[in-house]
Amino acid sequence: MVSSVYLHIPFCRSICSYCDFCKMYYHGEFVERYLQSLKKEIQEVYQKEPIRTLYIGGGTPSCLHPPELEQLFQIVSMFDLSEVQEFTFEMNPEDITEEKLVFLKTHGVNRISIGHETKNDAYLSILGRKRCVSKEDILLVKTYFSNINIDLMYGFSGQTIFAFIEDLDYVLSLDVPHISTYSLILEEHTKLFISKYQRLNDENDARMYEILREKLSENGYKQYEISNFSKEGFSSFHNLTYWNNEQYYGFGLGASGYLSTRYTNTRSLDEYEKGFYKQEEEVVSLSDQMIYEMILGLRKVEGVAKIKFFQKYHRKIEQSFDIIEMLNQGLLEDTGDFIRIPKDKLYLENSILIHFLEVKNYE
Repeated sequence: MVSSVYLHIPFCRSICSYCDFCKMYYHGEFVERYLQSLKKEIQEVYQKEPIRTLYIGGGTPSCLHPPELEQLFQIVSMFDLSEVQEFTFEMNPEDITEEKLVFLKTHGVNRISIGHETKNDAYLSILGRKRCVSKEDILLVKTYFSNINIDLMYGFSGQTIFAFIEDLDYVLSLDVPHISTYSLILEEHTKLFISKYQRLNDENDARMYEILREKLSENGYKQYEISNFSKEGFSSFHNLTYWNNEQYYGFGLGASGYLSTRYTNTRSLDEYEKGFYKQEEEVVSLSDQMIYEMILGLRKVEGVAKIKFFQKYHRKIEQSFDIIEMLNQGLLEDTGDFIRIPKDKLYLENSILIHFLEVKNYE
C-alpha cells in the first residue's frame, strides 16, 4: 500500500549555487502552466490510497503567491488525507510571514522545514542565499507549528571549528525539535562545481561531524539517520518512508518515486506539459529490492532490522549477502536484532555503502 507523497515545486526567486534539484526562476505564467500539468499527472497516476505522509518541497514552494498557493492546495485536496500523520511544507526564511503560516495551518500542514543553512553572512553569500532564519522568524513559526525542522550546512572552504560551533550553537538556541545537517557537496552542473569551489578538507569535515553528533546528543537530540537528529517523537515519518524502502508517489518536475518501479520524472517543463512525465524508470527485481533495503536502511543509525527483512523477503540478511568480511573488518556490526554501521564509522557511510555494493549477492 502506497501511503506517502512527495510534491515538487521547482520555482525559486534566486538559484542557490550548490543546489542540484530541479529548479527554475519564478515566473507567474510558468507557475500557472506547471500547476495545471501537476494536477493532470496526479489525476492519471494517483490510485486514491489514504495518504499518511505528504511533503511539498522544491525549489522553493514558499515563494508562491497566495492565489498560486490556493491553486496548489486545491490540487492537494485531491489526495485522501483522512489518515495523514505528517504534512511538511518547505519554507525559505524570507518567505516566513504570518499570512502564509496561517494559510498553511488552515490547509492541513503540520510540519515546517526551513532552509536555514548557515548564520555566517560570508557563507550565505557563497551559497547564493538571501538570509538565515532569525529568532523572530522561529517565534512566529512556533505560534502556529510545533513540528519544525531546520537545515544546517557545514564544510565550507576554510571554515574553522570555531565558526562551525558558532553556527551550531545558534541553531541549538532556536530550540526546534528536528535538525537536518549537510556537509557541503559539490554536485555537477551547480555554480559551485563549475567555478571549481574547494570545499573543506576531509579531516576538519570529519571533526565537525563528530562535534555535531556530540553537541546535539548533549542537547536532547537523538540521531536516527546519518544526517538527521530529532527530539523524542519528532523523527520525520516521511523521510523514514525512503529509508525503510517503502513505496511512495513522486509528483512534479524532477521528482522521484517508487511504485511498482523506481522512476525519476523529466526536468523539462515542455515535456512535462505534454504528459511525458517519466524520464527514467527502473524495473526492480527481488534482488534489487533487497539491495535497496540494505543501502537505504544502513543510513539509519539503528540499521536494518533482521526480522523485518525476513518478513519482507523470506530470507535472512546473511543468506542474501556475503557480509562476513565486512563484519570482521568492523565496517558493519550485528547487534542481534539489526545489521548496522557502527556509530564510530558513521562518517564513512558513503564508502561503506560503496563497499557493500561490491559484496556477493546470493540469488
